Amino acid sequence: MNNYLDTQNHLATVKNLLAKHKLIEDLVRRQDMPHHDLVETLVHKQNRVELQRLLDNLDRQIIARILESLPSDDRQITWQLLRDDRKEDVRREIAEALRSEFIVEIKSRNRNMMIRVFDLHEGRLRQIPIETKDDLARANPIWIDLVRPEDEQLAWAKDIFDVELPNPKNLTDLETSARFYVEENGEVHLHSDFLLDRKDESRNVAVAFVLNKGTLFSVRNKELPVFRLQRLRARAEAGYVSEAKDVLLDLYAAEVEYSANALEDVYAELEAVGRQVFKSHMTDDEAENILAAIAEEEDLNGRIRRNVLDTRRALSFLMRGKFLSDEQHADVREILRDIESLDGHTAFLFNKINFQMDATVGFINVNQNKDLKRLTIISVIFMPLNLLAGIGGMSEFTMMAGGVAWPIAYAGFTLGLFLIGWLTFFGLRFFENRNTKKPTSAKQKMA
Repeated sequence: MNNYLDTQNHLATVKNLLAKHKLIEDLVRRQDMPHHDLVETLVHKQNRVELQRLLDNLDRQIIARILESLPSDDRQITWQLLRDDRKEDVRREIAEALRSEFIVEIKSRNRNMMIRVFDLHEGRLRQIPIETKDDLARANPIWIDLVRPEDEQLAWAKDIFDVELPNPKNLTDLETSARFYVEENGEVHLHSDFLLDRKDESRNVAVAFVLNKGTLFSVRNKELPVFRLQRLRARAEAGYVSEAKDVLLDLYAAEVEYSANALEDVYAELEAVGRQVFKSHMTDDEAENILAAIAEEEDLNGRIRRNVLDTRRALSFLMRGKFLSDEQHADVREILRDIESLDGHTAFLFNKINFQMDATVGFINVNQNKDLKRLTIISVIFMPLNLLAGIGGMSEFTMMAGGVAWPIAYAGFTLGLFLIGWLTFFGLRFFENRNTKKPTSAKQKMA
């Protein structure tokens, strides 16, 4: 009973501090005063420090009950004010339904040190803070993830785990035939491509995996959304992974899912492009932009196809090498079925891309034909005019019009040129309309 009353009292205090924080924040933002940003920052700090002091003195169970009772926005503000070394303990006390909202992302104090180490705790992945070689030696990890590692960190892995990790700068130099192999000491090496699809960047990133004595090592030179998704899922769901090979298979499964989402984006983009392609008229500038957009989507579609092919090869290697349990074999077969569906979808998108490309090029040809038609009409109109102008410039014309004043003679000659040009133009229009009506009349006769 006392614990419940304490929780309610502390909850009321936290709500009052959050309400005060929001009220002062709103008032400060409405004020038009010099050094506005400085004042707002000071007010933020003052309120946050007061709330942070309160949280530091509370038990983790009380903090968990407070977080469960707060609205979503206030919940996140309060969570961010917790010390990093307390977040994991508090998170374990939070109800299962809300636990996924609270993410513990441990950040190294050394910005150059991009090494994440995870062990299993209560059926979930838990990140272990690593600052020194001794921290790594004391850990019992199932997954060590290195992003742009320095030579020192690679040496740590060799000394502690007796594993030779490749330098991520040299991953692309490896021969294709040597991307999946087993060392004499039992180490399993896999070198796979993972998709990185962003608005400003779309490319495949090489990732090296090494399975050694129950630990998965992953090495790459770029942060990837798939790895972050895997970390979040494994932390939020109990029993999501149970060993290093589960982590590896889930990474491949997440990569297939990520590729499927990228394919959906390609399809949506092609749908938007298609609405422009199927207009009744398209300028050359519009066609140029459409061709650029189609080429970009074709490149992404090709990368996705190559990516899923590489994932299929890696999974086939794991199955042939008999590294997996029966349950893991079933998971691999499910992933392979998803890849087969993606193969059909990428082939469909290739056909759609080719069709839109051909349609756009067809519009460009139509525009060019129209330009050539205009030039041809102009040439035909001016052909007799050039002939008559040549005759008018000869001395014989002067002799023929000798009895007429030259202004009248040349004025009449000029009017004659305009009349002939006009008759030539409408003569061409007449024959053009006659030719276009012929197919329609033929169809009517057939009907």
